[in-house]
Amino acid sequence: MSSGADLFVTCKQCGSEVSPYITECPYCGNRLRRRAPKLPPANASRRTLRGRARGLFGRPALRAVPARTRTAGPSRWAAERPYATIALVAASCAAWVVARAEPQTYPHLAIEGPLHGEWWKLLTNPLAYLDGWYAFVAILTIAIFGWLFERRHGPVAVLALFLGAGATGALVAEAAYRYPLVSGGNGAALALLAAWAAPDLDAMRAGAYREGDLLGAGALAALLLAMPFARPEASWLAGLVGGALGLAVGLGMYRMSALET
Repeated sequence: MSSGADLFVTCKQCGSEVSPYITECPYCGNRLRRRAPKLPPANASRRTLRGRARGLFGRPALRAVPARTRTAGPSRWAAERPYATIALVAASCAAWVVARAEPQTYPHLAIEGPLHGEWWKLLTNPLAYLDGWYAFVAILTIAIFGWLFERRHGPVAVLALFLGAGATGALVAEAAYRYPLVSGGNGAALALLAAWAAPDLDAMRAGAYREGDLLGAGALAALLLAMPFARPEASWLAGLVGGALGLAVGLGMYRMSALET
């Protein structure tokens, strides 16, 4: 990594020349450093001359060695374009439009009661929406955090987590209720959000510093967790299961990528 006096640094992933005062490459999203360096003060040149004179005529000052912290960049499967997230958002929007135009298609996508052999609903229930506001919040969360998670771990991880969280939450609701209602992507959205936030939460627990916007993520998570109070088809149990699954998957993948680096 070049010093703060250089005009630019070169991204090791895409080879682009970027400013030395940023933490992530704006072209590929690769993390360049943990935090941006501070700008030199106005009297930096005077301090530099004083330090050189001290080095020539005095004893060298001892430098504090920073403690090692766990860092992890994008995995080998990281994607530059969020094709999986785009496909999920497009499928969710298309399913909402079809359900509004042909209401009889909604019961074939959502879970309303026991499955009775209709196992495909485990995969289609995160795409089924009745309410526009519910669809807007869930799809927006999937678009934001699906893109961020796909930039780290690739499209396969996004698709597997989205479908796995939707199916796992639906199965838990089927086991817990005699007549379960599971519809919409609140569980899948919380899974993607939690998987993205897992490294920041782990760093916060260890006392380290990361640049993730946990306040914005927490606000969206609280809104999704409160959605079942406004829409009964948004299962709170499926949401909790999806968030817990995403947290476990995100933390595991983060620690695996840290070991690789």
